Amino acid sequence: MSAVEPLGYAILDPTGNITALVETPVDSARQPETAAALVARHPQVEQVGFLSPPAEEAVRGTLRMAGGEFCGNATMSAAALAFLDDSSDAGEGPRRVLFRVSGAADPVEVRLERETGDSVRAGVKMPPALRIETRPFVYETKRGDLPVVWMEGISHIVIEPGSPFWSLLRDRSAAEEAVRNWCQELGADGLGLMFLDASGARLTPLVYVPGSGTVFWENSCASGTSAAGMVLAARAGEKVALSLTEPGGVLRVESDPAGGTWLYGRARLVGRYVLPRDER
Repeated sequence: MSAVEPLGYAILDPTGNITALVETPVDSARQPETAAALVARHPQVEQVGFLSPPAEEAVRGTLRMAGGEFCGNATMSAAALAFLDDSSDAGEGPRRVLFRVSGAADPVEVRLERETGDSVRAGVKMPPALRIETRPFVYETKRGDLPVVWMEGISHIVIEPGSPFWSLLRDRSAAEEAVRNWCQELGADGLGLMFLDASGARLTPLVYVPGSGTVFWENSCASGTSAAGMVLAARAGEKVALSLTEPGGVLRVESDPAGGTWLYGRARLVGRYVLPRDER
């Protein structure tokens, strides 16, 4: 990478889904390689987003993910970072902000409330699903139908214990091959496999983003949690509210069949860093 100005970035922890947010301007063409450099420097980072000033008066900021996908946890993190930085947000009580985010057609609403130190409790009004459909899938000798939640910027497949594909949870290399294959087959911008246990209380997320070339067994996935809530609400024909335990902690989702979905969690500022010129 060329010797350019040092890169300023923050790392946040939204329910274990460690997110780096770059505050120095980076051309979109160079964002994937910049993201790779940050992940190499901080192996715990699961995703990288790039911040820029708002172009609209009512919007607090703009977030673009390295692969151009939508990410709920990164949205939560970006809003939390702006909230922590703004002295006008230091008072008691919740605040509402709008963020322009890659993969979402409209600004995304986030509600924030400071906890202790650099921790923020947040709720994200998730973009509605474009559609939910059941499609046949094949992997090696396994065949079966699975629900696909099509979203702006990323889509998700929800896999439950009754599915012949549940065994992929125990074979991670096979699951990673399957998510790549199915993403290409669907022509999706990004694809998650959301393994939802029979009790509806535990979720294990696997996410593939072709734009950044990344495959992660994520500690939590906001959009995937929302997709699980959307599938269960559509199936029940009524509003559902559930708290899902994921490898990094608990996310709560409230979803109704009409398309309204809120995702609740916490984001904590881990620290701010600078990537030297010779590492860019």
